Amino acid sequence: MKRTKKDLSRFSKRAAGSRRQKERALREVRSMLEVGGVDYSGAKIGISEDRGYSGRGASRARGDDLRARGVFSGSKSGFGFVSVEGEARDIFIPEDKTGGAIHGDLVEIVYHSYTSRFGEEKTEGRVAKIIEYGITELVGTVFVERSRIKGKRRQPDRYFLLPDDTKLSIRPHITDAMGAEDGDKAVVKLHRCASHYIECEVVAILGDTFSLEANYEAVLFENGITQDFTEKELSEAREAAALEISPEGRVRIGGSVLTIDGEDAKDLDDAISLRRVGDGWRLGVHIADVSSYVREKTALDRAVMARGTSVYFADKVVPMLPRELSNGACSLNAGEDKLTLSAIITLDSRAEIVRTELVPSIISSKVRGVYSEVNSLFDGTAGKDIKEKYKSVLPTLRKMRELYLLLRKKAERRGYMEMEMPEARVMLDADGTPVGIVRRERGDAEKMIEQFMLTANEGVARLLSERGIPCVYRIHEPPPEEKLSDFLLFAHNLGLDTTGVNREKPDPKELSGLLADAEEKGLSYPVSYSLLRSMSKARYSEIRQSHFGLGLEYYCHFTSPIRRLSDLATHRIIHRVLLEGKPAAAYASYAKRAARAASDAELRALSAERRIEDLYKVVYMSRQLGESFDATVSSITSFGMFCTLENTCEGLVPLSEMPGVFIFDEKNIALRSGSVIYRLGDTVRVRLEEADIIRGKLRFSLVY
Repeated sequence: MKRTKKDLSRFSKRAAGSRRQKERALREVRSMLEVGGVDYSGAKIGISEDRGYSGRGASRARGDDLRARGVFSGSKSGFGFVSVEGEARDIFIPEDKTGGAIHGDLVEIVYHSYTSRFGEEKTEGRVAKIIEYGITELVGTVFVERSRIKGKRRQPDRYFLLPDDTKLSIRPHITDAMGAEDGDKAVVKLHRCASHYIECEVVAILGDTFSLEANYEAVLFENGITQDFTEKELSEAREAAALEISPEGRVRIGGSVLTIDGEDAKDLDDAISLRRVGDGWRLGVHIADVSSYVREKTALDRAVMARGTSVYFADKVVPMLPRELSNGACSLNAGEDKLTLSAIITLDSRAEIVRTELVPSIISSKVRGVYSEVNSLFDGTAGKDIKEKYKSVLPTLRKMRELYLLLRKKAERRGYMEMEMPEARVMLDADGTPVGIVRRERGDAEKMIEQFMLTANEGVARLLSERGIPCVYRIHEPPPEEKLSDFLLFAHNLGLDTTGVNREKPDPKELSGLLADAEEKGLSYPVSYSLLRSMSKARYSEIRQSHFGLGLEYYCHFTSPIRRLSDLATHRIIHRVLLEGKPAAAYASYAKRAARAASDAELRALSAERRIEDLYKVVYMSRQLGESFDATVSSITSFGMFCTLENTCEGLVPLSEMPGVFIFDEKNIALRSGSVIYRLGDTVRVRLEEADIIRGKLRFSLVY
């Protein structure tokens, strides 16, 4: 076949690209040999690309093929992976063997293992069948292929969707745009055809794809965050909120009861009181009695189970409960009688828990405390107005700080790991546009309330466990041995003494000591970050296990029933089983369902909160394109390094844009190019090159 000049030009470009890839690979090999101190002078080095032809999944079954089911994890390049139980690594699915599966689909695969020409054990397979579609709706940007003349006919405009999710390589054709225009962000419903062709129809238009509002709504949709309540749910909430407060069967808590929260908080669900008893203490943690308002097997109860948690953003809250309850009847506003469930905890002189009592109660908070104001009282900077506001509770606050310091020492003794990771405070103008981002600072007031809530949660969990009563426990397993070993190697290479840490059965006290050593040597951030990456994720369970990060054998969430299903479920079980005497077995399955729903909801909320925060950061930083900043290397990967600015904004310096040939040192979490090495915690100078509002990501380049 005769080739045209255009064909030859295309092949020439392809050959040039191939040559550049080989040259880059040769440079990488030589750099690796130099780093390893290998003398390769006189040796001929060549590159042989292993494309896995000997192991590629064929259409016909092989003798060693295995079958399995799993969820397909896609990529923007079209290939994917499927996690199979019993296999050490995920099964690779080439682009041409996906069988029409997209990210999130439940699939049946045929796969096998093989050895590459480099001696590596690999697995590869193909999708034999899609069992269940994982995604039925998605969000993305509408783009229009404008009409053109083909032959003698003008082709109509064609509408497509570019998904926001980078794991989706599809570009579905929009059959009904519902008025959406080019550049609109929209929610679409997918239609999967037998031939693997995907079409969609627009079901909601969110606005301009580059606007803050449209991306805000998109994040909520993608994470399944429901904002509105049904009329039935609202009606039940209004009816419950209107109930009169009855003192029957309740104890009125007197004395200096107060709440302490952030100045913007509106759902105040915990109040505290304290008095000395001999050489010990009696701490009262009084929690909004939400379970007395949300009745079992109602529409509102089902809504709480579905939502699982409130979701907090810089300028709004998506509440778990309607505002008539969350900001009204259940909120412990100062000067108002409120129904509470009180944990009265007796502590000895060393702040060890002696006894926990759970009492249905009524309180009237004397003061609506604010963290910043209480901190100013503690450090002596409070003005006259603040001193006057807290005059009636000031002696109690002094005792509370004294107990807090004892609780902090106790936490240190048991190995409580306090990892000070930077948190952002986003400041918005009247229109909701971010105008400033600073690090959120925590003072003694915040840490004091945290210790009091930890004490109540521990006391309640221990009481319920000892009495065989169901509970939604908060558990945290020790870090996996392999991840812990990687962390300890990293810490050792930073000059920290890791010999006292047992890799197989780590003790929180050992790791807490390591963190303290890192802080003394100015390595707190990189060590805390690396340790956090090695940790297991905390979750909820109906089965009691220890909480590794807190160093506690007994722990649950009891103190925030306005905003967490886990706490509300524990309250309900306390009322029904402990206080009313109903059989424990009747609530065992409820605890299990609540634990599962609470864990799922927490993951959704965390994802949404992080992405909205990233969105605000990108919008704020987009006005500073081209500017340079000092930054700290906060994460290192095989594709580049993430750098964090003083204001907590983080961006990627891509490996492809770094001068030189860098090798990723996974064990030491470093990037190396000859004598140039970048490690976690290093200070670098970066320039902001891109602020991608759709992805919520920043891209930096290094400044020398």
